[in-house]
Amino acid sequence: MTSDTEAIAAGIREELRALRAHVRQLHGGMVASADGMVIAHDLPDIEPDGLAALTAAAVGVAKRLTDATGQGGFEETLTRGSRGYVAAYAAGNRAVLTAVAGPDTNVGRLHLQARRAAARIAALLDAPPGH
Repeated sequence: MTSDTEAIAAGIREELRALRAHVRQLHGGMVASADGMVIAHDLPDIEPDGLAALTAAAVGVAKRLTDATGQGGFEETLTRGSRGYVAAYAAGNRAVLTAVAGPDTNVGRLHLQARRAAARIAALLDAPPGH
């Protein structure tokens, strides 16, 4: 890894830790490239490579769905299971932020904080080298 790449990954990990601190019952998060390669994660109990691949597949379907219905470009998706939520947010055009949260998570707060984090992560990934 180059020093720029290491600095970007460290910045993303800090965003993930901050997101967990701001959203009660957030179990962790991950940032992956649009094609499913892990960039950084804060997932203590989930295997990140598999989650990245599944997220890429889910986002691919979500992109086709928004395109087919004329709803514009992909921004986010939320899946609710019996034990909690998995949400994915576009982090620019090249990456996706995935958040895994418990069943009592305030989904409005999750969306608010994750959208902000995704924007900051996109800025980190899109910054010119050396900045």
